[in-house]
Amino acid sequence: MTDKELFQAAVEAASNSYSKYSSFRVGAALLCDDGRVFTGCNIENASYSLTNCAERTAVFKAVSDGCNSFTAIAVAGSADGDYSAPCIPCGACLQVLSEFCGDGFSIILADGSYTLYDFLPRRFTL
Repeated sequence: MTDKELFQAAVEAASNSYSKYSSFRVGAALLCDDGRVFTGCNIENASYSLTNCAERTAVFKAVSDGCNSFTAIAVAGSADGDYSAPCIPCGACLQVLSEFCGDGFSIILADGSYTLYDFLPRRFTL
């Protein structure tokens, strides 16, 4: 799967977003080593701290289905349907990804491909 195809899957996943408080839709598409793709969207809650991001939704879906080895994730976010600006994963999502992925893990955004290390060079580890 190309980066462009994975990003398009993230855009499509954003259509399922439950974002009635922020009106900011986010979608993620997570590529597993075995070729499966798990998508996720942001799911907001009136108690904002209970909101779940698209990236973590995709990771949790994959892990719960037996996949915990990942190649890349694409993330797309927008309030107006224009997904051309990059939507960078938050720190919590980056930390969850770091539980399963190495520094070279690919994070695909609207403006290109980055690595996990680019955004989280000093991750928390036990």
